[in-house]
Amino acid sequence: MSIPFEGLLIDGKRIPGSDGKTTDVLNPANNQVIARVASATKEDADRAVRVAHQRFSEGAWRKMNARDRGRVLMRISNLMRERLDYFRALECQNGGKPISATSWELECVANTFEYYAGAVNKFHGQTIPSSKDGNLMTFHEPLGVCVLITPWNFPLMIAAWKIAPALAMGNTIVLKPASVTPLTALAFGDLCLQAGVPEGVFNVLPGPGSLAGSALVTHPLVRKISLTGSTEVGASIMKLASDSIKRVSLELGGKSANVIFADASLDPCVESSLWSVFDNAGQDCCSRSRFLVQRPIFDEFVDRFVARVKTLKVGDTTDPATDMGPLITRQHRESVCEYIRIGEAEGATRLIGGEIPTDAARANGNYLTPAVFVNVNSGMRIMQEEIFGPVVALMPFDDEADAIRIANDSNFGLSGSLWTRDIGRALRVARAFETGLISINSSSSVHIEAPFGGVKQSGIGREQGMVALEHYSEYKSVFIANE
Repeated sequence: MSIPFEGLLIDGKRIPGSDGKTTDVLNPANNQVIARVASATKEDADRAVRVAHQRFSEGAWRKMNARDRGRVLMRISNLMRERLDYFRALECQNGGKPISATSWELECVANTFEYYAGAVNKFHGQTIPSSKDGNLMTFHEPLGVCVLITPWNFPLMIAAWKIAPALAMGNTIVLKPASVTPLTALAFGDLCLQAGVPEGVFNVLPGPGSLAGSALVTHPLVRKISLTGSTEVGASIMKLASDSIKRVSLELGGKSANVIFADASLDPCVESSLWSVFDNAGQDCCSRSRFLVQRPIFDEFVDRFVARVKTLKVGDTTDPATDMGPLITRQHRESVCEYIRIGEAEGATRLIGGEIPTDAARANGNYLTPAVFVNVNSGMRIMQEEIFGPVVALMPFDDEADAIRIANDSNFGLSGSLWTRDIGRALRVARAFETGLISINSSSSVHIEAPFGGVKQSGIGREQGMVALEHYSEYKSVFIANE
């Protein structure tokens, strides 16, 4: 069977990279090559940015009536829903996701464009009473060329969180998807062209970050950079962007806490907690990888949680009954396994999991069984560092103050959950947690209507909700003097 070639998307055309090099894209379930994708070079990055800048300067997109831009975004949403099965299969194959898990992610893509299609003509400036004789008003102006750098764990969903508000405000885009998962981004670029996004307004450049990524971040014509990635990469981008004072939004790492008080309803808590850490094989910046359980129910919760973990089906991503697929690469699996070894060396007890399957059906993939640790303390590396895999550590706490202290004992602050039937306690503790978002009696982190982002080393800026439109625009104040 021939292996398809996927070119870069620049100025509405699919083209090879300037040096002709390609990257093999693998299926994590078996490590077979499923596509060869053009690798963007510095020259390609320069061309894409200049095209995007030219299209912005020409103004066909940014000067389009906001309602008309919204109609294009709605066509994108509708086309996405029509082609949901195609994108589900592609994300399953390229991202190693169980087919059952792809529906909500890709439905979220359609929902995101639908949301901003309706929001764009409702995001407006103000008329402001002035102390001077005249009229004072504000406008929201588009920024220009926006570089969007997206991760491999939720390739198209996270890209949509950036693309939709950026397009809604009239910007032009160069999207840099992760090198290992570029296929849905490229297919989505084609879909946007079909929906009516003008050529050159939305460009897609797969390739190594050390070449194309660095060239995009430092390009003098780029006005805005939005990254979802590791804290280390985010720090590097802030430094690179500082020379030309580019606008920067960063959604970075996490080490979220799942805090369970003794009065919690354990049936929904155990079930939701399971997916809060093992969904997407733990490859989620919002993963609740630290479970803090009040001491009176600690042993019962551990027993019930471990029993539920044993029922998870880890295997064939095309089987609708599969619960958890492989990790993204062999290299990443080894990184997760190293943390399992570190946890045991630090004195933690592994109750279950953390094993590489050797059966014929899974041996060629990047599978790892979900691991559960107890006998941990807050200072251990498995409690402090982002593992980004199917590993969870459970630790008891005594009271509210103890829970707050342990939960906040982290350099990260992205997400988290809190389980209690005491609404007063829920609000007190939620307000005390140092985190960008928290769910009470739930593990839900993603709400397109609300701001999403973290504090501390989990990043700066927010995505989703109306606030995202602010991050892709500038305020302009205009004063008209009375003659």
